[in-house]
Amino acid sequence: MGTGVKTGFDNEKYEQIQSAHIRERIEKFDKLYLEFGGKLFDDYHASRVLPGFEPDSKLKMLSNLKDQAEIVIVISADAIEQNKTRGDLGITYDSDVLRLVDSFRDMDFYVSSVVITKYTGQAAADKFRQKLETHNINSYLHYVIEGYPGDVEKIVSDDGYGRNEYVHTTRPLVVVTAPGPGSGKMATCLSQIYHEHKRGITAGYAKFETFPIWNLPLKHPVNLAYEAATADLNDVNMIDPFHLEAYGETTVNYNRDIEIFPVLKAMFEEILGDCPYKSPTDMGVNMAGNCIIDDDVCQEASRQEIIRRYFRGACDLKLGNVTPEVVRKLELVMKQADVTVEERKVVTYARERMEQTGTPCAAIELRDGRVMTGRTNDLLGAVASCLINSLKLNAGIAHPVHLISRESLEPIQTLKTQYLGAHNPRLHTDEMLIALSVSAATDPNARLTLEQLPFMRDCEAHSTVMLSSVDESVFRRLGIRLTCDPVLPGSHRSNSAPPAESDTPVPRN
Repeated sequence: MGTGVKTGFDNEKYEQIQSAHIRERIEKFDKLYLEFGGKLFDDYHASRVLPGFEPDSKLKMLSNLKDQAEIVIVISADAIEQNKTRGDLGITYDSDVLRLVDSFRDMDFYVSSVVITKYTGQAAADKFRQKLETHNINSYLHYVIEGYPGDVEKIVSDDGYGRNEYVHTTRPLVVVTAPGPGSGKMATCLSQIYHEHKRGITAGYAKFETFPIWNLPLKHPVNLAYEAATADLNDVNMIDPFHLEAYGETTVNYNRDIEIFPVLKAMFEEILGDCPYKSPTDMGVNMAGNCIIDDDVCQEASRQEIIRRYFRGACDLKLGNVTPEVVRKLELVMKQADVTVEERKVVTYARERMEQTGTPCAAIELRDGRVMTGRTNDLLGAVASCLINSLKLNAGIAHPVHLISRESLEPIQTLKTQYLGAHNPRLHTDEMLIALSVSAATDPNARLTLEQLPFMRDCEAHSTVMLSSVDESVFRRLGIRLTCDPVLPGSHRSNSAPPAESDTPVPRN
């Protein structure tokens, strides 16, 4: 964790007790289908709401079992058809499947296949399957089952799971993962258990889902942040009624797991004569709640995540990528968490600067709590201006010191407008950083400023207008947690730059 970033989660303890708990579950079956909810790689949501959680913790635990394990990756045909995108990485789900395969293989994991779920003949899914074949990746199709999940009799039959293609697996631990939620991981596991039973193989199921955390309160900010993260899926955290009835203990699960539990129970009763689980909570192996060492830190981090998710949803609505119901769900979650957007420090500073200058502005909060602002001028966009101001502040270089001369920027603007046909002459963040890199070859101050880039990870930022994909990508790669007001560029009340002297930023604690 960086300077000024508080820790609320014991990652070392988590890896130890979580690994042991999974091993115990594996020993109960001849073959275990282990659903990995959330993300195996790059679980940045968990690292944001549980400060101290390492994004690849789950993968480290799995490494100890790689000789026993094989990986099956699941993706929904609907996600392929709709070009669904991972917000944290900015890539589509189908592209992420190929990334995951390569990443697993680079770490010597055996990736046996990809399952395309909810298949109804989508052309994009067929095309993706052809691409998988060129990468020597086996693929299987699972279909939409009419009456799912309520019609248990039909689901647990040859007309239900029996229609799905059997996924050939050879190892005792089958890890089922996906690029994101709603991909059909659990249905894939249940379908496989049905097919294994028909082949005389005793198979079990367990779920490794980090969120919601079963032993935290229903409306704990960490669990509410999960609802915000899955607002487009309309996931709802609920008290597990099966666990409450069986044990008299209040635990938290979510609607899809609770809805599917009767199906799982019926399947196990048919296969084994009895169901080993009395509740959806029993199915899980998540120990994250036992590793929170500072609840206040995790609560505050989760409230900030809820605000970030709200801004993302509002911008997606502006672009037509989500329905108004998604934003209403996010607004409800904010009310339940008792949080407002003004509690995100950079929002207030960016908006105040916009009121002062009449132009789009941005603000970045450094790790030590100082906030730097920047505005749109004739050379740089607001976020590019704010980023270089923040780098200079972190390097201890006075604001009046020029690191990039106007003479070096103007040819870049000429290239953009006269030769590449761009309408906006201002430099994006990537262009500004390239110009700074050129200056760094001869200017020690520019070099020192450039060396501050690694320290921008986990900093907070806000823009009063929505950014280009280029600027968003740069901030994502730098690890800066960016939000934007749902205002399209050009619709701002004023696009004219005020006098140059108003561009002097004021760092604030």
